[in-house]
Amino acid sequence: MYSETIFYLSRVLGKKLYNSAGDVVGTLRDIVVANVGGKPQVVAFLLRNGMREFLTDAEGISVVEVKGQFILRSRDKIKYAKEPQGGVLYLRKNVLDRQIVDINGVKMVRVNDLRMAQMSTGIYVVAVDVGIEGLLRRIGLAKPLKKLVGVFGGSLPNKLILWDDVETVDIGQSGIRLAKTYSKLETLHVSDLADIIEDMDAAMQKEVFASLNDEKAADVLEELESDAQQKVLGNLPVDKAADLLEKMPADEAADILEEMSEDKAEKLLSEMERGASDEVRKLLEYEDDEIGALMTTDFLSYGEEMSIDQVLADLRRQKPEASEIYSLNVVDEGEHLIASVALRDVVVAEPATKLSEIMDSKVICVRDTDDVSTITEIISKYNLLAVPVVDENMVLVGMVIIDDVVYTLLRSRKHSF
Repeated sequence: MYSETIFYLSRVLGKKLYNSAGDVVGTLRDIVVANVGGKPQVVAFLLRNGMREFLTDAEGISVVEVKGQFILRSRDKIKYAKEPQGGVLYLRKNVLDRQIVDINGVKMVRVNDLRMAQMSTGIYVVAVDVGIEGLLRRIGLAKPLKKLVGVFGGSLPNKLILWDDVETVDIGQSGIRLAKTYSKLETLHVSDLADIIEDMDAAMQKEVFASLNDEKAADVLEELESDAQQKVLGNLPVDKAADLLEKMPADEAADILEEMSEDKAEKLLSEMERGASDEVRKLLEYEDDEIGALMTTDFLSYGEEMSIDQVLADLRRQKPEASEIYSLNVVDEGEHLIASVALRDVVVAEPATKLSEIMDSKVICVRDTDDVSTITEIISKYNLLAVPVVDENMVLVGMVIIDDVVYTLLRSRKHSF
């Protein structure tokens, strides 16, 4: 019968397994866990006897503490197991000393030990030890050092992270991982996930990006620093990289491609869908100091005869980003910018009201070839969150969002130091 026991992986590795007759079966080399009911449960033990290594089924085997030392004991006949096929982790081989993501702390940490719990239903991994105490426990110095620092009223730093709050990412070359790989990473904000990915090596970055859906991966890519963006795209297959660029706003994709060599950029543009690549190519034609290089081509425009009811229905259908509806643009049949409408006015107007009744014809706009430096003065003077961009014929071609202006200013200030 199992007794409820809490122990660390380091305390049982190298310990002996005894059968029901009290004979030594072998020495514990590793513990195999599988994702059972959302928790990593021990399903097998890897043992060594002489030069031979073999797996035993975990059923019927319990961890027992004898005079402060742990051993393994089988209450039934030993059941030998076959090599597990996928969906499992070898704790010593695949988790110990590997990097994981602390979901709550939103950072990469190193596994120094694993805390395990033996219950009536089996043995489970319950927490990860990423503190100094876990490392010292591995080399047998935790107890003496705890006593030593205790004399001076101190304590060893101890850091446990519940398994529910971690995600395994550094799995080496074995390809063995828990089911639902990286599902917890999907729950992180894209900015936090980007920060974590920047700390990963190229192989890990590629693995994580491959596990994300294209929408999430594109959002994360957009948040990465420029050098990390180049590294990630360079390590992805061309078709996957092109798919991510397609999902990004055209101006963000253009910024990334501008940092690449012409050959690499052209290869990706050729792989992208025609409409998306044409949009990016137009943005790449602008000089760095022109407003066109800063604008986004994601904007909303409506005819002046459209009713409020029709506009709101279209907004519900498109579900635009918040930055796209700071204000709405009114255009004529030739797509010439003729007015703007504040979103507040749209919301409070009666459904049958036409845009022509509430629009402001004194629209503030900038030319796509104007110098970037002019936009800050306009945004500041008129207290705008977005400014429409037109070409020489007053055709609406884009919008400059205040977020992009701030980012550009910060980047230029950073480079000036």
